[in-house]
Amino acid sequence: MKEFKVTYFFDEDYYIRRFIYAESQEKVEELIQNERDEYISFTDSREIYHELNTRRVRVTQIAEYHRKDNEKKATGRDKT
Repeated sequence: MKEFKVTYFFDEDYYIRRFIYAESQEKVEELIQNERDEYISFTDSREIYHELNTRRVRVTQIAEYHRKDNEKKATGRDKT
């Protein structure tokens, strides 16, 4: 599974990010398209609950996300 970052922009100052695990970007695109004009809810990695109306979203961006392991970076263990 790959991790994808989905960003919902409501205007130039306000946005919400969501991380989705899926096999491909096409699967994430399909999910986002199926959620159009609906209320959706999710809990982020900080355990914050979000509920939003996708009808009010102006722009949605989807990108594969490559999470950095900060612990490895701090100790220099990422250079194997």
